[in-house]
Amino acid sequence: MHYICSISDLISDGDLKSLADNLDELANEAGDEKWDHVIEKSKASLFYNAKCCKPKDGPLKYLSVTVFEDCSPETLRDFYMDCDYRTQWDKTVVAHEQLQIDQGSGIEIGRTIKKFPLLTPREYVLAWKVWEGSNRTFYCFTKVSTESYSLPNADDLYQECEHPLAPVQKKFVRVAFFRSGWRIRPVCIVLVPGRNACEIKMVHQEDAGLNAEFAKLAFARGIWSYVCKMDDALRKYSSPHRSQSSSNMTAVSLIQKVPRELDAIVREETSNLVTGSSNDIYRLGDDGANSRKIKRTPSKKMIANGLLLLGGLICLTQGNSGLGAKVAVAFVLKKLSKRGSSCNHNQRNK
Repeated sequence: MHYICSISDLISDGDLKSLADNLDELANEAGDEKWDHVIEKSKASLFYNAKCCKPKDGPLKYLSVTVFEDCSPETLRDFYMDCDYRTQWDKTVVAHEQLQIDQGSGIEIGRTIKKFPLLTPREYVLAWKVWEGSNRTFYCFTKVSTESYSLPNADDLYQECEHPLAPVQKKFVRVAFFRSGWRIRPVCIVLVPGRNACEIKMVHQEDAGLNAEFAKLAFARGIWSYVCKMDDALRKYSSPHRSQSSSNMTAVSLIQKVPRELDAIVREETSNLVTGSSNDIYRLGDDGANSRKIKRTPSKKMIANGLLLLGGLICLTQGNSGLGAKVAVAFVLKKLSKRGSSCNHNQRNK
């Protein structure tokens, strides 16, 4: 049963706690869900690792880690949340608009249109919130509204992923299930003292109306190319872009503090990254002899096969995009269409 709520009720500290739990590798390993390795890639300044599972109820869930060398957590946070800049480098994003923002809670609602070859454009009406924790750690959680809510001075009741400023249009497929979140934090480069790096760890789950197995295959085929493209865009993310985006009120400008009781739980883990007391490492670079080592969160054993993104996966990317399976679908479908073999896939997944 739905109930009326304000925008400030759409995302709570409980969602943040759930996100922190979902990002916990040990908790994921100990659970009933079976995680499958998807991909692990690296180059000189970039590392990416992803896995996925199929929950008993709901679409595929991805867990990923991306490490960017020579990048601060603040820059990566701003980059991920800059929807205007995303429309410039992410060709799947054809439109984005802010629909509403609540200054008290820091919750922002927006609408994004994504276009993929041979597929009906997908429409996302999402709410997201950003938190700041200790040791330059940032969190973001994004979802469609699962409750009914009303706008101030409005008589209409809106449910699910609907919003009065974004009426449903037949030319788009509106995504009705979307859960995505990430944590950004600094990591230590062992072999290159003085160089900074940061990690974004993302969990992503959405139902964009695609065949699950096909989406998984497409993700594995296309995600590394997308991550590399994102890395290139990040390196070009200069001050003019950041100053322009900061002129508008957003979830970043209204960033909230992680509640003290929750921050205490993750503080020790983050401290290990800053002081370099962790035992696990990331390896950056194609050549093992020249690869750089980056310390990350402690775990009982080395995770050889990576975590996920999704974020935005990228989709991440922030709530609005994150890298989800849809990103890779675009890449693979484009390649398949050149070979004249994409028609059957299109009929099955449209």
